[in-house]
Amino acid sequence: MQRLIPAQRLIVAVAVLASFVAFLDGTVVTVALPAISRELGGGLTTQQWAVDAYLVTLSSLILLAGSLSDAFGRVTIMRVGLIAFGVASVAVAAAPDPLLLVIARAFQGAAGALLVPSSLALITATMRDEVQARAIGVWTACTTAAQLVGPLLGGLFVDFLSWRLVFLINVLPIAVTLLLLRRVRLPEHQRGARVDWWGGALCAIGLAALVFALIEQPRLGWTAPAIWLTGLAGIALLLGFVARQRRIAEPMMPLRLFRVRNFAWGNLATLFVYAALSLNGMVIGVYLQQGAGLGATQAGLASLPITILMVLLSSRAGSWAGKHGPRIFMTLGPALMALGALLLLTVASSFDYWWQVLPSMLVLGLGLSLTVAPLTSAVLGSIGPERSGIASAVNNAVSRVAGLLVIALLSTIVGGRLDLAGFHSAAVVTAALFAIGALVSWIGIRRPAQSAGGS
Repeated sequence: MQRLIPAQRLIVAVAVLASFVAFLDGTVVTVALPAISRELGGGLTTQQWAVDAYLVTLSSLILLAGSLSDAFGRVTIMRVGLIAFGVASVAVAAAPDPLLLVIARAFQGAAGALLVPSSLALITATMRDEVQARAIGVWTACTTAAQLVGPLLGGLFVDFLSWRLVFLINVLPIAVTLLLLRRVRLPEHQRGARVDWWGGALCAIGLAALVFALIEQPRLGWTAPAIWLTGLAGIALLLGFVARQRRIAEPMMPLRLFRVRNFAWGNLATLFVYAALSLNGMVIGVYLQQGAGLGATQAGLASLPITILMVLLSSRAGSWAGKHGPRIFMTLGPALMALGALLLLTVASSFDYWWQVLPSMLVLGLGLSLTVAPLTSAVLGSIGPERSGIASAVNNAVSRVAGLLVIALLSTIVGGRLDLAGFHSAAVVTAALFAIGALVSWIGIRRPAQSAGGS
């Protein structure tokens, strides 16, 4: 097993820290949702928008950010993203009502979009083969742990301080990363790619319109003009985005990348796996408080076993995938997670975490540990380093869009109320999404003989 040299470890550290804040804020909000709706009002709709306002800009602009990373340099875009994210976080913490909270969360997501592709691209552009797989395993373990430990940190802040301070957790990692960027000269690449601003606008507005229709539909109904007109407009704009990507010379989402087998099938698997993860994370964080009567800290602690297993196993899974190929891990992992989601059907009105939730968390943690690093390595390792920024952006956009759409459909999935019946419905849907992800991986993923170019 090849070990990372000091220069490579430094790159991984910077990539982890830069991504940490974006991933952390995507999940730290989960256990704060009941407290937010109690103070600001709005019920389930406010909770959905608090999550999706962040995801809609993160997922829609992450492709544009990938192009910016390739055009202006990964370090420059990373630095701008860190500063903007810190400012937006302060605005979220100070929001006096749901509308301003949602607007600030949208700006926070836009800043987060600048961080993920530029940071992961540092790894994929400077390391290859087994070393890259191991580095991605370390990156995956740390950033996924940030997502999973977010609910615990959020719970502690909600119970003992304030939900508003939840959004200031990232101040320290932002400061540390900015200091490292000043002290260390990181590798750069040839710049000069054009940025598709019109494509970015089509994607962002189209997703926002579609999400608005999905979230507000249970309240207004499909026959309301605001719903069906907005929904159709969103679909039309997204189709226009795809058509533009086929037509222009330098697209922000080069469709030719999907001619590479592992990239195409890996992104399809990403869509289902990350939709399931997003649905599972939000439902558990909210139901354990509003349905099972746990405190915010207890609800955050519920997913701690997943975090521990991710930290212990992700790096090894990345190395195993580098040696044996990603297919078996990308199949077995989601299949295990499907089983873990079904174990949540044992949750009853007489709640017992140790027998009803913990077994699920352990199985989910094992499956997730086997899945994420091989999945990331399979997708990004199939594309040449000259297109690593946009390849990373596409994969991250797919994962965020998956979460965005499934959260927008949450009210429909749970039948309008996140009670015990709704919780069980969400568990079944989650298991089905994981199972489809496993099937897609088994059918489509192959062990590449060598890395493919992205042009």
